[in-house]
Amino acid sequence: MLIEVVSLSFAFVFGLLVRQVGLPPLVGFLAAGFALNAYGPAVGLPQGAGPFLDHVAHLGVLLLLFSVGLKLKLKNLIEPAVIGGAALHFVFSVGLFSLGIFYFLEIGQGDGLLLATALAFSSTVLAAKVLEAKGELRSFHGRVAIGILIIQDLIALAVLSIAGDQSPSIWSLLVLGLPLLRPVLHWLMDLAGHEELLVLMGVVFAVAVGGYGFEVVGLSPELGALAMGVLLANHPRAQELSHALWSLKEILLIGFFLQIGMSGLPGHDALVFALVMGLVMPLKGLLFFALLALLRLRARNAFLGALSLTCYSEFGLIVASGVLEEWLVPLAITVAVSFVIAAPLNRMAHPIFDRLEPRLRQLERRSAHPDEQPVSIGDAEILIVGMGRTGLAAFSAMEGGGLTVVGMDADPDKVEKHRKNGRNVAYADAEDIELWQGLDFTGLRAVVLTMPHLEGKLVATRNLRKMGFTGPIVANTFHDDETEPLRRAGASETYQSMAGAGIGIADKTREALALKVAC
Repeated sequence: MLIEVVSLSFAFVFGLLVRQVGLPPLVGFLAAGFALNAYGPAVGLPQGAGPFLDHVAHLGVLLLLFSVGLKLKLKNLIEPAVIGGAALHFVFSVGLFSLGIFYFLEIGQGDGLLLATALAFSSTVLAAKVLEAKGELRSFHGRVAIGILIIQDLIALAVLSIAGDQSPSIWSLLVLGLPLLRPVLHWLMDLAGHEELLVLMGVVFAVAVGGYGFEVVGLSPELGALAMGVLLANHPRAQELSHALWSLKEILLIGFFLQIGMSGLPGHDALVFALVMGLVMPLKGLLFFALLALLRLRARNAFLGALSLTCYSEFGLIVASGVLEEWLVPLAITVAVSFVIAAPLNRMAHPIFDRLEPRLRQLERRSAHPDEQPVSIGDAEILIVGMGRTGLAAFSAMEGGGLTVVGMDADPDKVEKHRKNGRNVAYADAEDIELWQGLDFTGLRAVVLTMPHLEGKLVATRNLRKMGFTGPIVANTFHDDETEPLRRAGASETYQSMAGAGIGIADKTREALALKVAC
């Protein structure tokens, strides 16, 4: 029990320290793992993460991939940018890494190819955490990035099967019938309700049915967890389940990052290898950007998607643990270094693009883009940005009051759903300066901002004022400390969502009392 107490305490202290300097806590968790590896034995701790942390790390990864699956649509995997980006990047990366490895390292041809393959993958854990934290998992660039990662993970599973001389059992064919169970799974979600049974059901589906079930038939448990999430993605309460699992998943993933740091102490050669790979890492991002731009994505989405895919992958460690054990520690240090570099860059992704936008836009292909944004809102009087539950309620209320309303959202699936229901909603990314620079505001009287994240509302507000919009801008908030930044950015009014819910309940209560008196 001592190792669990000490490791979690180290994770908290190091996570708190790095947060004070603007880095995400996961960088602190990695540092805590290396500190425990270096100094743990001196205070009586065993070497390595131990079975408890290994198990916790595995559960965290399963829940993460299950949550990603809950937000994924299979049709997103067949987009040209996803298939083309994943396949071409993998081929080019393996080729380039192989040349460098064979030139500088004394390594056999087979092991060299496997090492190049491990380095070609991108981190699913980091990309999913970064995109989820910014609310961009279902944005256009988020969908493309996650789709590419899923294809990479499938390639990694194939590599493990071939290189490790292992193949799935004949019973693995049963997983092809999983879609037939979707009505049963949805029925179980309906029965589970909204509280602890829903959370428990999600854990059972991710760990027991997906993770262990796939492992029994010779398939990857990670793939099983992802598949179970995909099967539930179309259920009306899929997002509720994802939010319910959030805290549990975050706690368990701490074990994953600790585990990387505690996988072994690096020697001189391992440190040099990791530092060189850290210097080479930007080439991965540049290649992704070039390919996504070639596949007709706008510069913004190509850049944001590429940046989220730049990091080296924890799946490379899985490959190494299976077929390249002597390279596990150098790869672990390499992944850690890439996390330290990539995490803050992803956090500042939007400001970085805004600075580079004039140059990057010159690299766009001059053709129709699948992520094209509107240049006009027509004759709309009211613009609502963010068409989730709050935005939809505002849209319906104002449209019912006789106003001409148009909605915008960065989730193409959500936009398509609203359009099928007859609502005037367009795909647009509110954090894209290019949107506001090219949008015609003629006739627009007011803007309502209902996106879930503060940064997006601040960007939209500043750019609306910068482009000369003088009408009222009303933004919803979730925390009291969001009001002042929005006011400084130019918002006319803010509306605290929870307070609004209380006001709505009070109004309904007054209506009920008035009705009772009238009767």
